[in-house]
Order: sequence, then structure tokens, then C-alpha cells
Amino acid sequence: MSRMRQRREYKSPYAAAVWSMMLPGFGQFYNKDYVIGLVLIGFEFLINLNSNLNLALVYSFTGDFAQAHSVLNYRWGMFYPSLYAFSIWQAFNSAKAYNDRFLENVLKKRTHLTGFFIGLVVGMDAGLFWHNLPFLNQFMVLSIFNMPVFSGLLFGLLGAWLGHFIEKTIFHKNISKSEVTN
Repeated sequence: MSRMRQRREYKSPYAAAVWSMMLPGFGQFYNKDYVIGLVLIGFEFLINLNSNLNLALVYSFTGDFAQAHSVLNYRWGMFYPSLYAFSIWQAFNSAKAYNDRFLENVLKKRTHLTGFFIGLVVGMDAGLFWHNLPFLNQFMVLSIFNMPVFSGLLFGLLGAWLGHFIEKTIFHKNISKSEVTN
């Protein structure tokens, strides 16, 4: 009796991340992590419906920022950046771990892009929290920050860049120290 070859499929970490960007949980389905995928999709719908995020997105993209302010429930909306970033981070790292385990037969105990996603969450939450400060309307240049969705995205990208830079700096310092001691 011939043995069937077990097919080991490569999982692209970037494809997993993009699927999770489309909808939290889809990257986990791509990685065949069905339980966590279902949990993340459940949280996505719970937070999205209670925060009125889609309606705020529609108003933001049509330029009606006052209406976006009024419909967005910030108490629920503050949870979304964490869910979104965690879903992308977990899908990316799960695919990397899968590939390390099955394709290279080595399990590396390192997560990737942690600083990037922590910075993304902190930045997006800061953008949502501080979007409606009174002094933002006094200066024309700062008025771009008075938009709930766009300020969250802008601060999120800035925080992600800063988090990634800090992580890379610390990681390279630790590598340099371990090379010196060896």
C-alpha cells in the first residue's frame, strides 16, 4: 500500500494579513484557525453594530463630518482598533509560525511586527479620543484632525510607524548585545 504524501501548503503571512484587513477573522479562516476566526467575526459584528461604525464611515467619506460625529458611539468605537489590529497581527504571525513549523522544521519563538500593531492601536484610539478637541477648529491646518474616522487612521498610521521604528531599534540593540557576548 503506497503512502499518500501529506500536502503542506505555504501560508502567505501577507495574504493572511490582507484577509484580516478586509474583515477581522478572515485571515484566521485563511490560516484554518476556525475557532478564533469565528470569535473575531462575532466581535467584529458586535462592535461594528453597537458603534455605528459603518454609518460613520459613510458620512466621513461623503464629507459630512458633523453627522459622522453624531452617529458614532465612541464607547464601542474605541474597541474596534484593538480588534482590527489584533486580527491582522495574529493572522500574520500564525502564518509565519505555520511556515516555520512545517516548511523549515524550525519553530522560531519570535513574533513579528508587534510594535507596528501596538502603535496602530494606540494611534487609532488616540485619534478617536482626541478628534473633537476645541482648539482643532481654531487652526485651519489642524482641522483635518477633527474628523473621527480620518483622524483615527492618520494617528494610527503615525503610531504604527513609530511603534515599528521603536521595535526595530530595540530588536537590533538586543541582537548586537547577544553577538558581543557570544
